[in-house]
Amino acid sequence: MLKDKIEKLLLNVKTPSRYIGGELNSVVKDKNSVDMRFAFCFPDTYEIGMSHLGMKILYSLTNERENFWCERVFAPDVDFEKLMRENDIPLYGLESLEPIKDFDFIGFTIQYEMCYTNILNMLDLAGVPVKAKDRTELSPIVLGGGPCVCNPEPKIGRASCRERV
Repeated sequence: MLKDKIEKLLLNVKTPSRYIGGELNSVVKDKNSVDMRFAFCFPDTYEIGMSHLGMKILYSLTNERENFWCERVFAPDVDFEKLMRENDIPLYGLESLEPIKDFDFIGFTIQYEMCYTNILNMLDLAGVPVKAKDRTELSPIVLGGGPCVCNPEPKIGRASCRERV
């Protein structure tokens, strides 16, 4: 079981509580009683993601629907990511401790440009192909929202990022 593998490794990381879930007010549902599972990903560490009020609001609103289950997912810090890769632990939801590659949707809230590469790393860690063309019908639908999806290529001075390369 994935939970047992995770727990064995937690004593080897700096901040183990960010990887186990079970916090007050976290929503746990029976996966067999819901129609849709949503992995709500914040492409940064737990402490940064949990301080974001918008994530808490969307998490609560989604979980108010009886047939939806929204679970939180954060980017692991380098110490735990290394252990995850060495021990074949895929990126997982905090509420169920199950791999997000088995969810129906994987959604990223993209709050700032520095998270772009974290998204790619999280997909890779989850075992979900980074490129949409490489995904199958059995792959979860990957989507993004937040301020940075409106402006994926910000202007730097007068020249865009593409023009500077």
